[in-house]
Amino acid sequence: MHQDLTACRDLLGDFIAYDTVSDRSNLAMIGDLAGRLETIGARVEVLEDETGGKANVFASLGPEGDGGLVLSGHTDVVPVADQTWASDPFEMTEHEGRLYGRGSCDMKGFIAACLVMAPRYAAGELNRPLHFAFTYDEEVGCFGALALAQTLTRKGLRPAAALIGEPTSMRVIDGHKGCNEYTTRFTGLAGHGSTPDKGVNAVEYATRFVSRLMALQEALRKRAPDGSRFAPPWSTINVGGFHGGVAHNVIPSEAQVEWDFRPVQDADETFVKDDVEDYIARTLLPAMRSVYPEAKITTEAIGEIRGLIPADPNEARDIVLALTGANETGTVAFGTEAGIFQSLGMSAVVCGPGSIEQAHKADEFVALDQLSSCLEMLEGLGRKLMA
Repeated sequence: MHQDLTACRDLLGDFIAYDTVSDRSNLAMIGDLAGRLETIGARVEVLEDETGGKANVFASLGPEGDGGLVLSGHTDVVPVADQTWASDPFEMTEHEGRLYGRGSCDMKGFIAACLVMAPRYAAGELNRPLHFAFTYDEEVGCFGALALAQTLTRKGLRPAAALIGEPTSMRVIDGHKGCNEYTTRFTGLAGHGSTPDKGVNAVEYATRFVSRLMALQEALRKRAPDGSRFAPPWSTINVGGFHGGVAHNVIPSEAQVEWDFRPVQDADETFVKDDVEDYIARTLLPAMRSVYPEAKITTEAIGEIRGLIPADPNEARDIVLALTGANETGTVAFGTEAGIFQSLGMSAVVCGPGSIEQAHKADEFVALDQLSSCLEMLEGLGRKLMA
């Protein structure tokens, strides 16, 4: 086990104790992170959102300028409501080589490992900038990372590579699909079920919309890119929720469809969005408004997470392969902030301690040997940056 494992374990306990569920403030944890990084001499910025209730921290060591390496993790966690835990989810417990607590693997374990190694980085002569990017609201749409991307663009700062420490069991991941979540709402005209021609049935039009999504789902199968490494290899659509209606004999005036779309390529995102917009504008709305001119269909983007596209060259991937000793990369089904960093022109890779199988569940845990492996990787990174 790594010599700094005890310090990492203790620090993880401190971070788990911060209740940073996405609907709450993360400022206490951000303040802690900022203070620790300032203490070792890092150049630290706390970047609050427009509400002042949440923030990113972006800190830098080594020389100033472009070409740096980013270590990134999100501070928010998913709720514990309606889950049965064996212990307090916001008080870390240890049992048989596992550290239990909300966020232990997703992804405060990686953040703790970064903070434990940070003083070593600060004490050396780094040959390129090293940045720490710890964000808010990843779990509900990557809003913190999107805000950070805007900040970096505004500043004109161009790091070259990013390592996102999501739980991959320390596997090196260079690709994942995007994840776009939408809610489409239908407003029609209520009426008596005995005279359907005098109303506009929102559920009926929502059903037609779902049928269109299912047709698009089949069309996407035929658009799978040659050599796609994803499983399944094509972009997917899922209808996760359908709500509407008040009684058997009432024409419903409101309906709602909740759906997600996971593209494997940018062209598919354009294909789906254009088709959906055209179908609504040219087919559904004219039919609804022929009876009720005030009928509406609106689509709200709950979150649009960019995919991480496997790419060559990829400096971040190559660095982490060398540090871990792995000889292959993989892809995953879950989304991360990596695609946002890639969109800024950085190479990006995902590799971190713990398994996604434990994330979001009751009794979430990270194994001590996983944290140890992460510390070894980060220690090796320090040696590389000081060579």
